[in-house]
Amino acid sequence: MASFGLQRLIAASTRRTAPRFLPTFSAATSRAACARYNSTTPTPTPTTNGGAPSPTNGPPTAVPTNGNGSAVLPDATAQDGTTDWSKSYSGLSASPFAKEIAEVLMAPINPLDVEIKPDGLLYLPEIKYRRILNRAFGPGGWGLAPRSETNVGPKIVSREYALVCLGRLVAIARGEQEYFDPSGIATATEACKSNALMRCCKDLGVASELWDPRFIREFKEKYCVEVFVEHVPTKKKRKLWRRKDQGKFGYPYQE
Repeated sequence: MASFGLQRLIAASTRRTAPRFLPTFSAATSRAACARYNSTTPTPTPTTNGGAPSPTNGPPTAVPTNGNGSAVLPDATAQDGTTDWSKSYSGLSASPFAKEIAEVLMAPINPLDVEIKPDGLLYLPEIKYRRILNRAFGPGGWGLAPRSETNVGPKIVSREYALVCLGRLVAIARGEQEYFDPSGIATATEACKSNALMRCCKDLGVASELWDPRFIREFKEKYCVEVFVEHVPTKKKRKLWRRKDQGKFGYPYQE
């Protein structure tokens, strides 16, 4: 009896632990089932930001353009609703200025307005650039907006400015100016602004002749002269440039 009971216990244990075999299907049957599943199951939409639909699933976002078909650069607005010119590119290359304005900006420079540095560099005094802009846009029709903080180095001051005319960004340039004493930083900062204005005006065609090598050579030959001078304290001699209609060099030089 004991042997018979032990055999029944072993048979019951075998039935509980024996693996159950799943039915098998042919390859054709499996492919058909997958096809039915794919046709009835919608494709999930990728989401971002906690479940919001991804913008990539909708129609492409149109890039704003101006009347000429060119892309409009982004604008930046300050907290009070005005344009933040330290970041904005509003109006850049949107359309050309009126013909009357362009004629004033690109008019040939007056030879009497051009100055020459002793090292031979031709330049237009910064007040001349301001007068040209005032004639073209009117006083208050243009301005310089800082694009960066003032960078004060050991011997040089620099800052980036944007030239804005009639509410449109025209050009961006970094002005710079050397100084030799900390007490002159304030003056150097103002000169830095004027230097940036001169560089921005190049994009408007103002006094563009001053960057033309042929004009420079012909102007020097006609209106300037290079002379020998002596530095009085050191008795050293060197050659310096001046305009022909300018008087001789004064102290500390003797011509």
